[in-house]
Amino acid sequence: MPNNCQIVLAVGATGPFAGLATAALISRGIKVRALVRNQAKAEVLRQQGVDEIALGDLRDLASLEHAAQGVDGVFHIGPAFLADEAQLGLNMVGAAQRAGVRRFVFSSVIQPTSARLSNHASKIPVEDAVFASGMEYVVLQPANFFQNIGKAWNSVIQKSVFDEPFPKNARVGRVDYRDVAEVVGVAFADDRLNYGTFELCAGMMNREEIVAVMSEVLGRKIEAAEPNFEEWAAAAGIPAGDEQRQGMKNVFDYYAHSPLGGNGLTLRTILQREPTNLRQYFESLEHRPI
Repeated sequence: MPNNCQIVLAVGATGPFAGLATAALISRGIKVRALVRNQAKAEVLRQQGVDEIALGDLRDLASLEHAAQGVDGVFHIGPAFLADEAQLGLNMVGAAQRAGVRRFVFSSVIQPTSARLSNHASKIPVEDAVFASGMEYVVLQPANFFQNIGKAWNSVIQKSVFDEPFPKNARVGRVDYRDVAEVVGVAFADDRLNYGTFELCAGMMNREEIVAVMSEVLGRKIEAAEPNFEEWAAAAGIPAGDEQRQGMKNVFDYYAHSPLGGNGLTLRTILQREPTNLRQYFESLEHRPI
């Protein structure tokens, strides 16, 4: 019999990435208890198939322990670039231990030992705590998400330009987070991924390769641009005092001189199919501006 989890506490279920994992769990008949900070989105989550709502905050240990009571598993993806991101993850791991949770699935990041990047280094203490927790664990290390490109899709359609603030020939590992979410579903549906750490990537590509695919999908020429970070951040609407802004700048500076690697072997093996590629991802988006 598969050693599946019947009910899973999903951290960040209202977010764009954990929300995809929630849908993957529900599609496998796994009940989801969503951890939310307030009731504002509770009804929306219920309409999406979430069975239970748990009010809690990653900085409130008592609320986390209460939320974790009676679940078989916890899925955790932390809020990136926060100064206390690592502590928030440690809080969730500890609460799950004390609540007697059986399985913990952590969405980490590819190459967490790239310690010059704060959003990578912050995953290391959480991975270490998961390994030492005594719980069954699965650690997922996804590459940069296709969905980050998708945020610029309307601008691409309107301006025929795709820009990121690092060299257009810099190669970066990328992945569709829907594929990662499918792996999350597998991790809770049976035990074949237990005690594994898995690099999840569809492949490496640079921006020139990306715009070539965009051009084919849209049927017109899309240019690759290289704005400086300040221009890019202003266009993206990221305020100068934003807590995440410096962390993002450090990431892009890193990409300028160090490729963020990864290949599709592990993801292909787990999914038993080819990972979603960029063409498939772009074709799944709306091809008109809003």
